[in-house]
Amino acid sequence: MSTMMSLTVWEPIGCGRMNEKILVTGSGGFIGRNMAEKLRDRYRLYCPSSRELDLLDEKAVQAYLEEHSFDVVIHCANRNETRKAITPYDALDGNLRMFFNLERCHGLYGKMLYFGSGAEYDRRHYIPDMGEGYLGTHIPKDAYGFSKYIMAKSCEDSPNIYDLCLFGVYGKYEEWERRFISNAICRGLKGMDITIRQNVYFDYLWVEDLVRMIEWFVREQPCHRRYNVCRGERIDLYTLAGMVREILDLDCRIVVGQPGWKPEYTGSNHRLLKEMGNFAFTPYEETVKALCGYYREHLGEIDETKLV
Repeated sequence: MSTMMSLTVWEPIGCGRMNEKILVTGSGGFIGRNMAEKLRDRYRLYCPSSRELDLLDEKAVQAYLEEHSFDVVIHCANRNETRKAITPYDALDGNLRMFFNLERCHGLYGKMLYFGSGAEYDRRHYIPDMGEGYLGTHIPKDAYGFSKYIMAKSCEDSPNIYDLCLFGVYGKYEEWERRFISNAICRGLKGMDITIRQNVYFDYLWVEDLVRMIEWFVREQPCHRRYNVCRGERIDLYTLAGMVREILDLDCRIVVGQPGWKPEYTGSNHRLLKEMGNFAFTPYEETVKALCGYYREHLGEIDETKLV
């Protein structure tokens, strides 16, 4: 992917812009980069790199928050075991340390929007259309899910921190090496078969729809501390693969490794939409077409040997 520009501070220009002062953590990652790119013209955005603000450093975090007095913190920084070779312990320790270094300073900003994960419901016991009340029915055994569970439980008792539980978010800047929709597009463009280990129903959310939903959280004072932020509509991987093949006009195969279905990974967004009201989700076909166009433009940057 192309190198990201410096994201230290963006000041909005022109009339009709919002005046909220917002810190975006993890602005070099998939979701943080999209947040920064889409919100920079409407808010006073601060997007420090890890060199400018080490979220693992308790004193540095406190000093930075004291200096800037943010209205909103959008906490996108996240540690997992995908692109970076870290141990499960490093994922657990890093995620908790970053979160609680921000949480302990909750009086220094207006509110924090933290991105949780469906993994907090425990991947061993997923059920269709999981609601917020399902949290705590099972405690995740894996380190990543356990870190998300701990942070989700902390948000329930917080005065101003919101756990926005994500399921499958997709869009440009995601890990095309392994994230299914981008992976399928890149494989197709490289003349490879589209592969599926085993079919599964997912709840996928276009990243630009996520950004629009986050703007609601920036403006409003939600009633609850935890929300499933998802489409609330299931779609299976084979259907998405067929959509990619049709849009790109490919004659490649769709190869499914194992028969049957993995446990469905979907969430209920009833709590959120009850407060937010009607929300027009972008049609899958439109988003996949846009993502196909993006990868056509960046095809030379895709190393097919890394496509799993």
